[in-house]
Amino acid sequence: MFRHLYMANRHLSRSIVLQALFEWDFRNRPDKELPSILKRNNDEFSSGMSDEPFMKALIETILGKKEDLNTIIVKAAPDWPLDKIACVDRNVLRMGLAELLFADRLEVPAKVAINEAIELAKSYGGENSGRFVNGVLGAVYKEIGEPGKDEVSTKKKDIPYEEMPQERLCGAVVYGKHHDDIFLALVHDIFGHWTLSKGHIEEGEDLPTGVVRVIKNEMGLQVLPEEKIGENEYVASNPEKGKLRKQVVYFLASAPYVPLQLKKTGGLDEAKWFKLSDILDLNFYDDILPLITKAVSLLSTKQ
Repeated sequence: MFRHLYMANRHLSRSIVLQALFEWDFRNRPDKELPSILKRNNDEFSSGMSDEPFMKALIETILGKKEDLNTIIVKAAPDWPLDKIACVDRNVLRMGLAELLFADRLEVPAKVAINEAIELAKSYGGENSGRFVNGVLGAVYKEIGEPGKDEVSTKKKDIPYEEMPQERLCGAVVYGKHHDDIFLALVHDIFGHWTLSKGHIEEGEDLPTGVVRVIKNEMGLQVLPEEKIGENEYVASNPEKGKLRKQVVYFLASAPYVPLQLKKTGGLDEAKWFKLSDILDLNFYDDILPLITKAVSLLSTKQ
């Protein structure tokens, strides 16, 4: 039990460090501001479950070795100038390399540093981020002699996709009418993407009821689910449960055009109404864009 809590805390802590690094890098803030950015993100998102000494030490290592880390990234990914690497990927690499090269290997084995970085890249980066980070860190790992290669892993073997535990979620493309225009209510995450509000389905709850509860909880809107518009499924890693399949069913749902009240949890930092004609210019995740496109098509007939 205590080992599970330790692993969960470390995974959460790395996520919060990545959030802070992204904000620091994306907004081009001075190095001296990074500790305060970390503290603010930790206060907002950790709920007291993070490992603060671990996070502070990791940030100090990244700042102290920043030039070395940047040089290593450039050498390991010669086809990608540092400023052309996506901000999430660049900072996952900095964090992964800091642990791979400068952490106590008894505390953070090399394979753990690499696997954690890959999972963060998959969770918060683009479609190819996991492979890119794996390639760069794998090259560095080989260059330093593959430490820990022959160690016997105590982790459970990966189970086949078909046997992974499943989690059911629901979400919605929420629209409202204001004067003669149609607007969509979207949420924004700390990694710069606009996305759809979603959440877990409770035991015994049907999908439309779940949608109503989830949207009310996250954006403060009372919605009316209208029709199912699609499903997404992806594999996520849970520190205690291992890999699991998350299945999300999305609906088109109407709501009154009223001010949004975002519940800032899970890495969301803003909620906003957008006019339908402006939607496709926004930065969406690849798996969300088809849902938005279908909703726009359906709603265009309502104007």
